[in-house]
Amino acid sequence: MKLSHIFAAGVLLASAAAQATITVKDDVGNTITLAQPAKRIISLAPHVTEDLFAIGAGKLIVGAVNYSDYPPEANKIERIGGYNGFDLERIRALKPDLIIGWATGNPERQLDQIKGLGFPVFLTFSKKMADVPTVLERMGEMTALQLSANKAAMRYREQLAQLEKNYAGRKPVRVFYQIWDRPLMTINNTQIISDVMRICGGVNVFGTQSDLTPKVDVEAVLAANPDVIMTSGEPGMKTDWLAPWKKWKNLKAAQKNQFYILPKDSVNRMGPRLVDGGKAMCEALDKARQ
Repeated sequence: MKLSHIFAAGVLLASAAAQATITVKDDVGNTITLAQPAKRIISLAPHVTEDLFAIGAGKLIVGAVNYSDYPPEANKIERIGGYNGFDLERIRALKPDLIIGWATGNPERQLDQIKGLGFPVFLTFSKKMADVPTVLERMGEMTALQLSANKAAMRYREQLAQLEKNYAGRKPVRVFYQIWDRPLMTINNTQIISDVMRICGGVNVFGTQSDLTPKVDVEAVLAANPDVIMTSGEPGMKTDWLAPWKKWKNLKAAQKNQFYILPKDSVNRMGPRLVDGGKAMCEALDKARQ
């Protein structure tokens, strides 16, 4: 073979190798580089599992955290721990070529330990509903499933645009969104649920708090005097959480019985079903306007 042919072949091989390398930035600005499309993925959050199934990458998930239960097929995936901690030995044994986590929902110390094992870690943190499809697209890049990922992202954007159109210009409704009762906790405007609320014409009465999930007291809620009090939960969830609020006769939400329980997973998870959660919230706030 002529030297020129050998050189040309080398250039082609180098070019192909360069094209195979995948480089993306995650939601906190870290650069993740993969030598080839991911084939063995570990999901560190339920919404990540949903995202991967949405783009057709469910079959690539070799491990997932507890509560990764949607779609139903996700229940068959091996568990590697939960919000309180991961089984690092199990993660190592599964030999993932990509781990996708949750910047504000996973223990930072354990994320550092996983990175220390040498695994590439992509962190998600969607602050707005409009951020979700971008995450889907980047997952598509990392798995070489761009076509199906782009379709899922387009479908989501169309649904979101319709939701925004349907509820644009509605009368503002002041909302207290309760995420826990002991201690009493809510969300600030950095949390994606507040963006859902904004699209529906809701105003988070504790939106300007500095903490992502601030602790508040009953007196602060009474002083804010919201029109609506919301939480999320399972279908048929007991309404015991309402009792303390109903006794306050000067509270606007109590006066008009404006208490709502939204579907937990579709409202709280930063995945494709967030649009469904948005519809549920918008419908509830529309009832409050009547």
